[in-house]
Amino acid sequence: MPTLKKIIDFYIFSNIHVGLAVFCLVKITLLSYGNNSNLIAFFCLFSTITSYNLIRIFRVEEVQPWFFRFIKNNKLLIILLTIFSCIVCFFLIFSFTLNTILWLLPFALITLFYVNPFSFKNKNFSLRYIALIKLFLIAISWAVVTVIIPLVQHSINLGFNEIVITVQRFLFVVSITIPFDIRDMSYDTKNLKTLPQTIGISKSKVFGLVFLMLFLGLEFIKTPIYTEQLQIHFFISVLALFFLLKSTENQNEYYSAFFVESLPIIWLGLFLWLL
Repeated sequence: MPTLKKIIDFYIFSNIHVGLAVFCLVKITLLSYGNNSNLIAFFCLFSTITSYNLIRIFRVEEVQPWFFRFIKNNKLLIILLTIFSCIVCFFLIFSFTLNTILWLLPFALITLFYVNPFSFKNKNFSLRYIALIKLFLIAISWAVVTVIIPLVQHSINLGFNEIVITVQRFLFVVSITIPFDIRDMSYDTKNLKTLPQTIGISKSKVFGLVFLMLFLGLEFIKTPIYTEQLQIHFFISVLALFFLLKSTENQNEYYSAFFVESLPIIWLGLFLWLL
């Protein structure tokens, strides 16, 4: 059992789980258009593992004590996984169109400047410490990477429905990221100015509730409206709201990292089952 726990912990906390969540969101997008390609999905899986692990390794002093111990005890394995993931991304990118690469570049730069401060007029700046930027950077990045970039790669026109789907994805990711910010509230530096630090936990939950209502409501303005898609969005919204409302500062270490992060996986499972 201790060995099994170590394997599960490594799967979750080395960001394989979050990478799989991004993989599932990309698959949902492409399958909605009848496309079974896995190229972009696997790239997003391994690039997520790479970028999240780099942030964790370089920002290890900012994590919770139990997470610091995990990184310290598994640093070599995390580094090897990150190197492997980076190599996979390197080979996959040669199959991308020029437009896809151009869309990816800004998000590669965001990761770079999120990890490392940059100088401007002899002053150091970091994207991480701009008020509320962490939450919205994550949401914008996930929305574009899991919706726009797969569509661009497969030459699918970006019209009204595609914009709506991108906005929905943004709203969804903001909502499921709030439990993480609530969890880290006591450990995040005050300069980070996360949503719970800025407006409090209760108001952050209301904020997430409003975003989930918008996420679901936007389903009604798509053309055409598919009953099965509406049912899936309703179920995922209710599940996301449950986790949001139940989230606390002293939540179990698996609450957000595993259960909340599993929502995209459940979403894909429902999609494959009902559609």
